[in-house]
Amino acid sequence: MADIDYKSPEELKILTDKTKDETVSFLKKLKKNKPKNLDSVVHKMHTDAFSNFNCLDCANCCKTIGPRLIEKDINRLARYLKIKPSEFIEQYIEVDEDNDFIFRDHPCPFLLPDNFCMVYEQRPKACREYPHTDRKRFYQILDLSHKNCETCPVVFSIIDKLKKTNL
Repeated sequence: MADIDYKSPEELKILTDKTKDETVSFLKKLKKNKPKNLDSVVHKMHTDAFSNFNCLDCANCCKTIGPRLIEKDINRLARYLKIKPSEFIEQYIEVDEDNDFIFRDHPCPFLLPDNFCMVYEQRPKACREYPHTDRKRFYQILDLSHKNCETCPVVFSIIDKLKKTNL
């Protein structure tokens, strides 16, 4: 996989929209067929992509989308910040339309100007797992991955390359 260039969320949204019909059709086919080698193909692309891409050059995810926070995340972050979980919730959290806890502000309140994360070792589970392209049963998150094409240059590249395979 060639080096992946940084693209802003605005650029990625335009590119994702431009290929939407083709991508949706391809992903529907994948979801229906559930190729046995899909995980191994995507995981190899994930490994190759992240050997050539530094998330610190981008941080689109931290700047534009918020992770879903679970109780363990809130407790861990509150403990790290030496505040009560209720204070953490009051200061940083809101409930979204799906009744999930998310950060109130974007960019993430813990994103530093150099794109480093102030709470990296304690970051939420959703942040640890993003962009989910190394996940088992990848076919289960094809729609989410298509949505993540608008944010993450790596996901956009993986989905684009996946469309060129014989799966």
